[in-house]
Amino acid sequence: MRPNPDYQLDDIERIKTLIRDHPWVTFVSSVPGRGLVASHYPVILDEEAEGLVLLSHVGRPDEREHELGQHELLAIVQGPHGYISPGWYETSPAVPTWNFVTAHLHGRPQLLSDEENLGVLEKLVDHFERVLPEPFLMNRTLENADYAQRIVGGTVGFRLEVTRIEAKEKMSQDKPRDVVENVIDRLSSEGPYRNPQLARRMADVHARLAEAAR
Repeated sequence: MRPNPDYQLDDIERIKTLIRDHPWVTFVSSVPGRGLVASHYPVILDEEAEGLVLLSHVGRPDEREHELGQHELLAIVQGPHGYISPGWYETSPAVPTWNFVTAHLHGRPQLLSDEENLGVLEKLVDHFERVLPEPFLMNRTLENADYAQRIVGGTVGFRLEVTRIEAKEKMSQDKPRDVVENVIDRLSSEGPYRNPQLARRMADVHARLAEAAR
């Protein structure tokens, strides 16, 4: 990812929040003799670990496709993003751009036992179900728990301790306040590029910048 100090995101806690809010991750491996291999799976954080650690799984035979555990794995986390029209700047000259937040997380995965993998799968289900009025938890009944035990063998769990991070948050930090407010307003309004999630992210970033400048 092209480095740019203006957009660098190096706050680990904000990166963790990004992962919690956007847990659908792209995993990329460079496999000798095969080239690049990419897969997509949900992740959760190991909240008890020091540093940044991801917990996830792949469905068989993806572990063989990636040669999982034999070399470095890249996890790409993508947060809110969207097109920004130069017409929203109300200045000239201007060119279009794309605002986004993303993190590239590198590390060598450690494969989990079936028992450990089952625990991770249970945590994944709990993570996504707990916000529902009637959560359908993996161990809600003995029958469901038995079913989960039977299907766990079709997946391979892993723990990814992140050893290198490249993260970027481009939210019009180089624009004056009135332009930023106008872009946020356009993203919040009806239209083909309406993107309230990106608008909220921009507002949060600029509120933090304003607070830090005081």
